[in-house]
Amino acid sequence: MRFVLAILFAPLFIFSQDFPQDYFQSPLDIPLDLSGSFGELRSNHFHSGLDFKTKGVEGLPVYAAGDGYISRIKISTFGYGKAIYITHPNGYTSVYGHLQKANGAIESFIKARQYKEQSYEVEMYLYPTELPVKKGDIIAFTGNTGGSGGPHLHFEFRNTKSEEILNPMHFGFKKIINDDRKPVIQGVVAYPLDSTVVNTSQKPINISFSKQADGSYLSTKVRANGKVAFGINAYDFCTNAYNKNGLYKVKAYLNGVLYYQYGFDGFAFDESRYINNFIDYERFHLMGQRVQKLFQLSDYPLSIVAGNKKDGTIKVQPATNYTYRVEVYDFHGNKVDLVIPIEFYNTQATVKNTIQKTPYYVKAKNESIFEKNNVSVQIPENAFYSNFYLNFDVSNDILTLHDDSVPVHKNITITFNNVQGLTEEQLAKTYIATLDGYKLEYNKTYRKGNTFSLKTKSLGKFKLAQDSTPPRIYNVNFVEGKTIKEQKTISVSITDLHSDIDSYNAYLNGKWILMEYDYKTKKLVHNLDDNICVQGRNDLKIVVTDNLQNSTTFESYFFR
Repeated sequence: MRFVLAILFAPLFIFSQDFPQDYFQSPLDIPLDLSGSFGELRSNHFHSGLDFKTKGVEGLPVYAAGDGYISRIKISTFGYGKAIYITHPNGYTSVYGHLQKANGAIESFIKARQYKEQSYEVEMYLYPTELPVKKGDIIAFTGNTGGSGGPHLHFEFRNTKSEEILNPMHFGFKKIINDDRKPVIQGVVAYPLDSTVVNTSQKPINISFSKQADGSYLSTKVRANGKVAFGINAYDFCTNAYNKNGLYKVKAYLNGVLYYQYGFDGFAFDESRYINNFIDYERFHLMGQRVQKLFQLSDYPLSIVAGNKKDGTIKVQPATNYTYRVEVYDFHGNKVDLVIPIEFYNTQATVKNTIQKTPYYVKAKNESIFEKNNVSVQIPENAFYSNFYLNFDVSNDILTLHDDSVPVHKNITITFNNVQGLTEEQLAKTYIATLDGYKLEYNKTYRKGNTFSLKTKSLGKFKLAQDSTPPRIYNVNFVEGKTIKEQKTISVSITDLHSDIDSYNAYLNGKWILMEYDYKTKKLVHNLDDNICVQGRNDLKIVVTDNLQNSTTFESYFFR
């Protein structure tokens, strides 16, 4: 966090420093085809690397981008899935995510740790002498593990000392990734601020625009009688015409004077959730559009916008015309311009901005506590990005805590106090659920006696629920009592109806065996090459437990 604070007051676009252009090689031996760009707008975070397509398949070799040593290995069900980190002697670390498996001695090293800890999910920090690598070594194979939406390689660079995430394009990848397409502007939104009226509206309003013969965009005239700001919905095509990638840099000028800018050269992990203030979150919630705001109404520690001397808002004065120009860039320098003419025009609003006031006004910079019917909500300071009237109520044992159109930055604590009328057995199976229509969604819940609490970064409806239903084990890929000959794996599917899977353990002939879990396919898979299987009869036992400690045991046997 100290690093984040240090860069807040640095000038924007500080990345004029020299990055090594020829030190690193491509991690793949196929043409690099991007499905995701650095800084791309994702759910609750900026994308921290480049996503390379792998022709829709798994198992392509992944090469060490440079000399160094494997400093970290993390195997996780979610996130990057199977990931390898290489620390290089020039001060940078490269990261390779969503891997199918590691190669050779690295894979053996990982499996030894998994068997030692008796866990599929492991995290290891290594010394320089344990797994050194040379540039071009095959370290792994591409996959689809973790939170991947399809086979690809996630690749990123970090500053080893500060752990700041850096745009890989700075490291010579611009030369090996082709991009001759200009960014595309899909939408323009004007934001009336305070009591301003823009084109007869006090609410944010879409502005019509058209593409000109030279490829630039020109909007219709914006008429406003006060303070106004703008946002754009835009994307970039890079190596193919199918994937809409994120922008690299945006600059906005008012009458030729730089007014606001941002660029995706690097950022810290601590900053990534500020994406929810960087975009128009309410519009994203309602329409699915990620409009990037070209203004900020209050200071917040996001380094990609730090250094702006103006907040991006425009005070339109009588008898004055303005030209607002937006320049949108990709990393290869392809640029498109948008021109918005603005004039003062005093008119009445036909679309009025009405604020629904409640007794519960949240000041973002202050801590707040709300209580009703033995339910309390504790909101820490800076949990929200702006002040607003909170819809808070507890009725029929359901907590209504506004709705998820308002983004939450820090954990809010919800507590159901002194719960009555439940037996000890029922209390042991109780959790706080999010109520989505009629659907109950599990939240990790903390219990102390008959008091239950959770920490959440989502608003909505909450209620107490119980789960006494054990997980289900099904889709076994062998027939009990039959002989397995050519089969290379044994697998089962696992699901849980209410509180999700907490743990899974499998045993073959009484010995713990490694089973890899993919939450996307709901499968547990054991590779018979681990050599735990013996000639003759093999007895298999699998125990799956959910988050409320309901457990299911499956037992069977096969011959080898």
